[in-house]
Amino acid sequence: MDDKNKVGTRKSLKWFLIRRFLIIMFLIYVSEELIAIFYDKLSTVISAALANWHISVSAGGNPVSFALQMLLYSMATLLPSTISGYVQGIIGKWMGDSMRIAVTSPLFKGRWGIILRIVVIVILLITLLISLLPWLLGAFYYYWIVTKKVNELIEEEKAQQLVYDQQRNLLLSDIAHDIKTPLTTLCGYSKALQDDLVEEGKQREYLEAIHTKSMRMNELLTLLFEYIKMDSSGFELHKEIGEVGELLRKCVAALYTDFEEKNITLDINISEESMPYQMDKVQMTRAITNLLNNTIRYGREGGSVLVHLEDYVITVADDGMEIDREFAEHIFEPFRRADKARSTVGGSGLGLSIAYKIVQMHGGELLLRLDYGQGYTKAFQILLKD
Repeated sequence: MDDKNKVGTRKSLKWFLIRRFLIIMFLIYVSEELIAIFYDKLSTVISAALANWHISVSAGGNPVSFALQMLLYSMATLLPSTISGYVQGIIGKWMGDSMRIAVTSPLFKGRWGIILRIVVIVILLITLLISLLPWLLGAFYYYWIVTKKVNELIEEEKAQQLVYDQQRNLLLSDIAHDIKTPLTTLCGYSKALQDDLVEEGKQREYLEAIHTKSMRMNELLTLLFEYIKMDSSGFELHKEIGEVGELLRKCVAALYTDFEEKNITLDINISEESMPYQMDKVQMTRAITNLLNNTIRYGREGGSVLVHLEDYVITVADDGMEIDREFAEHIFEPFRRADKARSTVGGSGLGLSIAYKIVQMHGGELLLRLDYGQGYTKAFQILLKD
């Protein structure tokens, strides 16, 4: 799964947890208010009943200490019987009377007085439990939804990783095939030249074919190496202040002969305004060059390419083959190729992904626009923060 998806997943999980937490806290607040109203009504009924039976209840001490004492007492019961009694005695001396409840009534004496005291204590414990119930249920529900959401994200990430691995393996297989094909040609042509099997007039033709195939292999291996290097944890940018316009002009000039060979007309509109930017010149040059190479590879023979710079926005547009909108949503993902549009011309599926990652590491954004207009079928735009 690429960095964009990972960031999106983290953000969605964060806001999901925040929303659920706020909803649960609101429900707990409402529940507490309803319980308070219920207690208010119930206390009136209980007070009347106690007065009618001449029952008086008095309590003192700390209920929190009482709860802690009960917890320690319960834990002590897990010990052997001889040790358990000794530990419980120490707990009683240490904590003292953590909570005292006195119940008296002239109508309830002896055994009935004991039963009455037990009933009153049970009622008090039930009311305490009811008060804590919204918090207990809220905590349990939050734990349940968080666990469920995390499991869903784990499964989703596994599925995305599986798709990613399948695409990567497929592309690596394609790259291996693309390397093997020119390598076979190189071996055959060089052997023929070595054994003097080529007519003197065709030797230059063979040498040109060897050079072309060698450059193609070098391009594939360079792209693969750059992507693996940038995806490693130790990769860092070496930033320095540079002029965006000057860098863009150098990139276009370096590929000018390639545009001429394909008879592509360049419409260059680079603002003369100074646009200093903190960047790694080598990597930013690679990102822009990948976009320009993309227009050369997939641009129309005899067509036109626009190179535009204004307000820290670099635009590279061409009037070549259109990109399917469904594929456009995934075009910057690594190891992506549109089979109908790209496989026949030898695209590696890494150039745009490398450009996207470089721009992202510079704090910018790389976009694909299919509605750019002005006669262009597609436009790639690098948005740099001023």
